Amino acid sequence: MSRIATRFEALAARGRKALIPYVTAGDPEPDNTVPLMHAMVQAGADVIEMGVPFSDPMADGPVIQQACERALKHHVSLRRVLEMVRAFRQDDPDTPVVLMGYLNPVEAMGYDTLAAEAAAAGVDGLLTVDLPPEESGDLAACLQGHGVDPIFLLAPTSNEARIDAICRAASGFVYYVSLKGVTGAASLDVDGVARRVEGIRRHTGLPVGVGFGIRDAATAARVSRVADAVVVGSALVQQVAAHVDDPAAGRAAVAALLGEMRQAMDSRD
Repeated sequence: MSRIATRFEALAARGRKALIPYVTAGDPEPDNTVPLMHAMVQAGADVIEMGVPFSDPMADGPVIQQACERALKHHVSLRRVLEMVRAFRQDDPDTPVVLMGYLNPVEAMGYDTLAAEAAAAGVDGLLTVDLPPEESGDLAACLQGHGVDPIFLLAPTSNEARIDAICRAASGFVYYVSLKGVTGAASLDVDGVARRVEGIRRHTGLPVGVGFGIRDAATAARVSRVADAVVVGSALVQQVAAHVDDPAAGRAAVAALLGEMRQAMDSRD
């Protein structure tokens, strides 16, 4: 059983929902990433989503676009991201790590090479934002052949046929994008999210995570009542950006916000 499946199974047995924070690898500097990952785990993260810096992150809003720019100034490549995961694994063999990025760096490395090196580094899943499931067969086969879960996004506009196709192609968990638009977009309608998650569950037994638009502990708690996982990105990257000259303070700010979310999600009130 994969680390992702093991983690979700353990959480379900305890009646808890997964908290999945996002970090742009190499932001604001490469040496910050692994300590930040550990700080996230200590604050209550169950899975870490690790963004691979890309020059044209079309699904991301300005907050994560700027984070990619800061990381790319340090020449953070996909191979360097894998080195960060490998370093993280020296002290944390259990927390699942999912890479999130775009197809170009994956194609440049080669599907089988990427899958093998990702697995060797300790990566558990890969979410390639701009690769539709209809075209993902070769990459998904390479990933699954090395024990790495291919993870896909579902949009608010996805119809029943597309939901079914994506759920069939995915493993690990399914990521529902709760808002139209890019990361960091406006506030979300949690009741609407609940209806969509219920519909997705008719097509899959995989856990359903919800991301985009989750900015604070109250929203994280509300989403956790209707989904299996809460994915938080821009709100955390904003904390890193606010402390670019003091990465340690940025890590503390990220951990504080995650801790508030974890506490709110676990509250029985």
